[in-house]
Formats: sequence, C-alpha cells, structure tokens
Amino acid sequence: MEKEIQDALAILKKGGTILYPTDTVWGIGCDATNYEGIQNIFELKKREESKTMICLVSDFKMLQHYVEDVPEVAYDILKYANKPTTIIYDRPKGVAENLIANDNTLAIRVVRSGFAHNLIKRLRRPLVSTSANISNEPTPKSFKEISDDILKGVDYVVNLQSEKKNTKPSAIIKLSGDGMVKVIRQ
Repeated sequence: MEKEIQDALAILKKGGTILYPTDTVWGIGCDATNYEGIQNIFELKKREESKTMICLVSDFKMLQHYVEDVPEVAYDILKYANKPTTIIYDRPKGVAENLIANDNTLAIRVVRSGFAHNLIKRLRRPLVSTSANISNEPTPKSFKEISDDILKGVDYVVNLQSEKKNTKPSAIIKLSGDGMVKVIRQ
C-alpha cells in the first residue's frame, strides 16, 4: 500500500486526478484545493458544474479547518453513524471555489481508515471524491465495472482492486444554519 500512496501523492501534488478506493465505492479524486484538477473531473465525468462533489477529510481537526462553523450535531451524527456518512455543511472555506455549491455548502465525509484515510493524512489536504462513472450512468459496484473512459481519463489508477469491500455510497445528511437535519440519501 505504501507504494500506491507514494505514487498517488506524486500525481495529486502535480494537480492530477486519481482513481482510488474510498471507504465506500471506487472514486475519482484530486486535491480539493486545486481548481484545475476539479475542472478535469467535471469534464471527465461529463458532469454539470452545478452538481458538486464530495470532499473527504481524515479527521475532525481537518474538518474544522475547511468549514467555518461545524455544528455540534455533526459530531453526534458522525459519532453514532454505523456506516460512512457524508454531511453537507454551510460556509466551507479553503477549498477550490468550483467545489463549493451555489448555496455556499460543501459535502464532506470524515474517512476513518483505509487507503483514502492514509492518503489524505499524507496529502494534508482534503481529497475530492466522486463515483467512478460518467454522470447519469450507474455507479460501479466493483473495479471491473469501471468504464474504459474513466480508467483512461484519470492520471493514475491506484492498484488496490482487491481491497475494495464496500460497494454502497455513503449516507448524505444536510445540516442547515437553523439546526435542521435533512437526510438526502440513506
């Protein structure tokens, strides 16, 4: 795994895109602070820029660095979640502007273990994470379901196909400034 982390880091630090195993499904990613890398992912996925992507962080400290004010309820939700859970936060900061939604929100998931966690810790910045498919096509449930367009379109494919166990996207919860909690995807 160390070689894969080193190789992925080299690409990410140059602004490149990677195909990698997340804590949920296979993802396409780049440094979340890199405008061009994010733009390349939108183009590769043929995705409208109004449809934003998820961002992964390695821990609560990193989360606090990229969100102006993390609501207390977020910590409770994440503490008791029994599966990977993405939360949409108001007023993100420090990421590329093309990652932030029109309503000034950003979906962020704290990854607690595995390749993505180790990669983010070493990168010391959040990682974009979007499913490894062209927009409006089904999310691949395994590495072998990923299309050639995606495989050829990224700058680096992490060679850890055997490590991917989870095949379901994360739960998504939206928190709003007035304390409302809305489940977007279970």
